[in-house]
Amino acid sequence: MAVRHQLIRKPPAEVWSVLRDGDLYTRWVIGTDDSWNRDGRWPAEGSEIGYAVRLGPFEYQGRTVSRVFEPGQRLELEAMNGTSSSVRIAITVQRWGEDTLVVVDEHPLSGLMARWHNTFLDAAIQLRHRAMLSRLARLVESGPEVDADSDADTEAGPGQGGPRVDA
Repeated sequence: MAVRHQLIRKPPAEVWSVLRDGDLYTRWVIGTDDSWNRDGRWPAEGSEIGYAVRLGPFEYQGRTVSRVFEPGQRLELEAMNGTSSSVRIAITVQRWGEDTLVVVDEHPLSGLMARWHNTFLDAAIQLRHRAMLSRLARLVESGPEVDADSDADTEAGPGQGGPRVDA
């Protein structure tokens, strides 16, 4: 299990404005070259975003399903890496004074990564998380101010009452 945290110097509403926008995942999730909202409901439970990973001339497309969405607190995702492989990614968001503490907990659920899961894989995931959370912090901290009393912590999607950060 790989757990990593990051202090983001903005209030939780601003972190959620980025997490709630499936089109922005490419800007902070390491390894993705493109992402898109598959059903217009992201991040409601059961909703999906698609993603593309490119290695040279090859492209792989996968999907990430929102399994748990507790607005303003927690988002748990299952990234599908093929027909039989998946990874659980749990993101918790906590107010930390005027700032936000984001904790990411990731581990393989099924497939090759689950069978080969070991401390070396966890170390690689830790390195990925360090870069990913730094990107998330930069994206949130450079974005427009969001009213901390806004409805950013509701289930409404971008353009439906919640703030949006444009790519």
